Amino acid sequence: MSDLWLYFNIGLKHVLDINGYDHVLFLMALSLPYTFRDWKKVLVLATLFTIGHTLSLVLSVFGVVKVDSAVIEFLIPITILITALYNIFKWARKSGGKDDNLTFISVTTLFFGIIHGLGFSNYFKVVLPPTADEKLLPVLEFALGIEAAQIIVVVAMLLLGFVVQEFLRFAKRDWILIISAFVAGVVVPMIIGSEIR
Repeated sequence: MSDLWLYFNIGLKHVLDINGYDHVLFLMALSLPYTFRDWKKVLVLATLFTIGHTLSLVLSVFGVVKVDSAVIEFLIPITILITALYNIFKWARKSGGKDDNLTFISVTTLFFGIIHGLGFSNYFKVVLPPTADEKLLPVLEFALGIEAAQIIVVVAMLLLGFVVQEFLRFAKRDWILIISAFVAGVVVPMIIGSEIR
């Protein structure tokens, strides 16, 4: 039980770490267009993201997939930027976010989950003792911690969006455009400053 808490806690803190905010930025951009009424859509997207990053985490830890960490560290902010720009272009139109293509968003989210999972795997390999015989259980426990942190971030974003739109009277379109532009503005320097350009 103590090992479960150990790897769960590492996964939880890894996402919520203020110095590793890239994952939080992605979740912000992903959940931004949704409200509590859309909980089924948000649940589908969060689950697909989890499936993607858990799959790549397992494959990487067991040596099936090997990707240069510099490439992954470059691709992660790219996924965030694409998600933020998708929101901006979609909601900048006068129709304002109509015709939500959940299939496209779902496939993209799954693919982006795979990329983020490879980033998690680089971190997890450092945490997992190299002599560990049993790797699957710690990987799943780590993934559970990551998932718990993701739920915290998504619920926080939905709550913040509710407060801003209902009490501060921000239009949903303005809220999405402002926060998406903020997210894009944060990740562009990350992309420029990466080792791969």
